[in-house]
Amino acid sequence: MGFQDITFDADSVFLVGGGAGFIGSNICEALIHMGYTVRCLDDLSTGKYENIEPLVGNERFTFIKGDIRDLDTCMAACQGADYVLNQAAWGSVPRSIEMPLLYEEINIRGTLNMMEAARVNGVKKFVYASSSSVYGNTPTLPKKEGQEGKVISPYALTKRVDEEYGRLYKELYGLDTYGLRYFNVFGRRQDPDGMYAAVIPKFIKQLLHGEVPTINGDGKQSRDFTYIDNVIEANLRACQASGEAAGQAFNIGAGGRLYLIDIYYHLCKALGKEVEPAFGPERKGDVRDSNADISKARELLGYNPEFDFEKGITLAIDWYQEYLK
Repeated sequence: MGFQDITFDADSVFLVGGGAGFIGSNICEALIHMGYTVRCLDDLSTGKYENIEPLVGNERFTFIKGDIRDLDTCMAACQGADYVLNQAAWGSVPRSIEMPLLYEEINIRGTLNMMEAARVNGVKKFVYASSSSVYGNTPTLPKKEGQEGKVISPYALTKRVDEEYGRLYKELYGLDTYGLRYFNVFGRRQDPDGMYAAVIPKFIKQLLHGEVPTINGDGKQSRDFTYIDNVIEANLRACQASGEAAGQAFNIGAGGRLYLIDIYYHLCKALGKEVEPAFGPERKGDVRDSNADISKARELLGYNPEFDFEKGITLAIDWYQEYLK
């Protein structure tokens, strides 16, 4: 594992916002296995209790059911925490286009509540989930911090605003904040169900169940697919980063670029299926091509992703074959 060499003081307390979600629950699990005290804050609106259920009996794990839109809840959760890893947000570009007001409430006000609670409670490091979607319509590849275009979805805008608050909280209040721009994260416990499900788990489930998956667009859009363990590593590295690196955002990807149609046929081959996909209309707000320049995260966070796509997708397929039995 790329994060097994990372250590903190034995009595360190971590608060994971959105800790019952796909990314959050994997972070909680990793920290518990490493021997630390973990609080999980989640309202279960998109997270799932089953994701954290195996941890609930552990004396070092506490589940707080609460909404980050409530400042008092955030204040109570942050009390005594050393590190806050805030993954709490609503994802999905298409859904944000349908529900912009809700995304404003959760992703901006909720994140600001968590940031403020961390500041008031003297938290050492505040690490939060941003997104590659902040690059918007810029055609430049690879995507590099400081070369952002015009955002093309409410979801992307919420993440851009979060990053600006992260900068201000470092400059005005001295809170060490680190924004992690995730690039198409995949892996165990990512939800394969629903109209807003991510493509990899959705395709795997449909293929395993004998259904014909639909690719939105021509399949020639490209993505930097990033395995979940790389993201766990990035969060923990950020907790150890210098204060000089704070107030900034960092690309967290694998540094690769794969076409969606190639991913689809890779999954077919791995699962022993011969199914031609259906093609649907392009989705509004989707970025056409995505590829992360991760040199800044390597240099300032010490981020060194261990899992390339091949290694990660093999582990993901194994997990889904077991989970979807």
